[in-house]
Amino acid sequence: MTTGEIIKNDIFPVRPEDTLQFLLDRMAEYKVSQLPVVQHSAYLGLVIEDDLLEHMGEMRLEAVASKHALKLIFAFENQHVYDALRLFHAHGLDILPIVDEQQQYKGVITLKNLTDFLAENMASEEEGGIIVLEIGNRDNSLSHIAQIVESDNTQILSSSVRSFPDSTRLEITLKLNRTDISSIVASFLRHDYIVKGIYNDKRGYDSTRDRYDQLMKYLDL
Repeated sequence: MTTGEIIKNDIFPVRPEDTLQFLLDRMAEYKVSQLPVVQHSAYLGLVIEDDLLEHMGEMRLEAVASKHALKLIFAFENQHVYDALRLFHAHGLDILPIVDEQQQYKGVITLKNLTDFLAENMASEEEGGIIVLEIGNRDNSLSHIAQIVESDNTQILSSSVRSFPDSTRLEITLKLNRTDISSIVASFLRHDYIVKGIYNDKRGYDSTRDRYDQLMKYLDL
């Protein structure tokens, strides 16, 4: 899953000789707050709407660039899409320019097509139960977690790990390929895992779930 697989070319780059009004018009047309600046296929940087608004008029971008340096934000076409997701979050982007190893411009990724791609490839459309575990970062044995799930004739469709600032705890979310997950939850409890939440369990309101809730209350004492 590399950024090169989801490049979009329906947002055209701008040039240093374009006027600021032209850039603002293109941002309004594309409904974005940034645009890639390209000259002779070479990627120069990302221009930000807020910087342009300080210099309204027919001044060209090349004149403004000396006062407001272009933001050299991009991803290589062979980087993983998770790297792209990190850059979107870190810089508050609407679009992310993609370049090759020579920093030649290849296109952009939009936030929408990135989230669409991740949704399609993280089994979010597949029916299945979700289990959220909490473990210590020294107890992070994904192989043991997978063994517990697979021993119940179940597969993990996707998983994610979340860490917390100033904490040694980790939160692991598992998406499974079946909705009857009460027996798997029970297995995790037997192995001393903390089950923070379960979702899409089709047996969520039967006696098994009631016993599970009672056990959780007991463990919280």
